[in-house]
Amino acid sequence: MLVVGGYGTVGGDLTRLAAPSWPLLLTGRTPEKGQALADEVGAEVRRWDLSDPEPFAAKARAVISTVNDPDDRVMLAAVRGGVPYVDITRWTARLQRATAVAAVNPPKAPVLLSSSWMGGVSALVTAALAAELGGASGVQIAIRYDLKDRAGTDSVEFMDRLGLDYEVTENGQRRMIMPLSDAGFVQIGAHRTKVARIDTPEQFTLPLVLGLDTAITRIGFSANSSTSTLLALKKTGFFRWGRGDAFEKTRRGMLYSPGEGGSALLRIDVRGRGGERRTAVVEDTAGQAHLTALGGLLGLRRVLGADGAKAPTGVVFPEMTPVPQDVVGALEKAGVEVTVS
Repeated sequence: MLVVGGYGTVGGDLTRLAAPSWPLLLTGRTPEKGQALADEVGAEVRRWDLSDPEPFAAKARAVISTVNDPDDRVMLAAVRGGVPYVDITRWTARLQRATAVAAVNPPKAPVLLSSSWMGGVSALVTAALAAELGGASGVQIAIRYDLKDRAGTDSVEFMDRLGLDYEVTENGQRRMIMPLSDAGFVQIGAHRTKVARIDTPEQFTLPLVLGLDTAITRIGFSANSSTSTLLALKKTGFFRWGRGDAFEKTRRGMLYSPGEGGSALLRIDVRGRGGERRTAVVEDTAGQAHLTALGGLLGLRRVLGADGAKAPTGVVFPEMTPVPQDVVGALEKAGVEVTVS
């Protein structure tokens, strides 16, 4: 199993989760940083810098990417090698591009684009609730981002997209909206959290896969004051005029101050076709990186047909799981608390 970025913040958690099941090869720019983890889990570590034009060759049963792959090098290598591939890092535009790239280069092995929030967990739980309801017509997802949690440098990449309008599906109509619009408070677990709109891939894929007429995702931070600060900056137009490379460090620095650990917490409200509803609150006290890594692990099981169902073919999204009834149990087995009401 090849884990690209296998000793980073998310990659390290994924490595520890996957090591009991498969032999692993970890790659990254500076393999010496990953040697201790490789020794810990009995993995091999090698250098692969995605900005390096030199080709990379390795035998692998499957490939999962936990780092940004803007030029699709990892995906294309897996597709051309006929190896199952999972990606948990793409924002909506890059996911759409990857889908187009795969259409031009038809994969012989499954390609799972699992970039919905937390490595596809938000989409998986939505699919599970929809299956309970016998089908769904809408979903609203509210995320509480813990500023005290461990985080990699790419964890706040969404800050770079706050100046770009994006498309959503609401009431059966597609329309463009501004990030950080529709602000309000949502009770997420024990926390009254101020949230606002954010561009995430499940808002693109869920209507296509589940036939939803509405898919909305909003995010708030563990300190409501941080959300209020972003909303105030939006009013100044900062995310429009300050979205170039010159302001990247400033944008990301507003939220990138990783701590020693926190909890991953999100709420998913699904509306059935007859008006009935299900709500799930998902909490992982091991943190956001762990929950994202767990989403990646479930993705690997899916492309290998190791989750109790036949492996898929072609390009798939996490909510296309053939075993939605097993999603909550798989999360709970890994220590995640899922409360459905």
